[in-house]
Amino acid sequence: MLYPGAWPEDSALLDGDRLVPLAGSLPLDRWRREDRAPVLAVGSNASPGQLRHKMAECAITSPVPMVKARVTGVDVGVSAHVSRMGYVSASPFEAPYAVRELFVIWLDAEQLAVIDASEGVPLPHGNYGRAWLPAPEVRVELRGGVTLPGVHSYVNRHGVLHDGTGAPRTHPGQRELLTELLVGSARLRELFGVTPEEFVARARDDRHRCEAGTRLFADEKRVTESGLERYVTVQQTGSPGTGSSLFPPLM
Repeated sequence: MLYPGAWPEDSALLDGDRLVPLAGSLPLDRWRREDRAPVLAVGSNASPGQLRHKMAECAITSPVPMVKARVTGVDVGVSAHVSRMGYVSASPFEAPYAVRELFVIWLDAEQLAVIDASEGVPLPHGNYGRAWLPAPEVRVELRGGVTLPGVHSYVNRHGVLHDGTGAPRTHPGQRELLTELLVGSARLRELFGVTPEEFVARARDDRHRCEAGTRLFADEKRVTESGLERYVTVQQTGSPGTGSSLFPPLM
């Protein structure tokens, strides 16, 4: 019910169990040399607790820079699938005039592989594909006026939920979202109960129920495209120190 988890108040470095302020000017050149990929986080990947959990499961202890950014061109929508963790997650959608404060996490090759796997990127039927969102279509401005040439982001392969007019809806928070979804669908209530708490309890670790809920979104015509699907391509990764394999060249 607390999805997407607590986000930092400002830029920070996640180092094991410690979250320390990332003060001073942005060491962008250093992270380029380390072959770190800038990844736009719109949901729980901006939560230090979730990042720590994902890395710890794979015994990865290297630090993760988390940088607050002003982002123009995307907004935070609702994924058109039910997660086996028990919630309905966030997913970006194209919104040319939207301006949001979001986090960019800078991942080395091992860390990127962990996050890719957690989002289902390597799987043919995984929930997300990783996209490179280029400037100027998506503008990512860091402290000091530094603008990135683009940023990676995870785009939902199922699409996103719309607001009733066909336009993608924004994610209002888990309790409000689940309440609205359940009120609007008798079939969804049959699957997941009548309260957000029942929804979470029934969905958690029940793959077949989650898949049925995902199909129901489509059957009830609640789903639309995010507008970012065209940016999802076959991923190319590398190892730290091998050049710009994680960071596409400047256009």
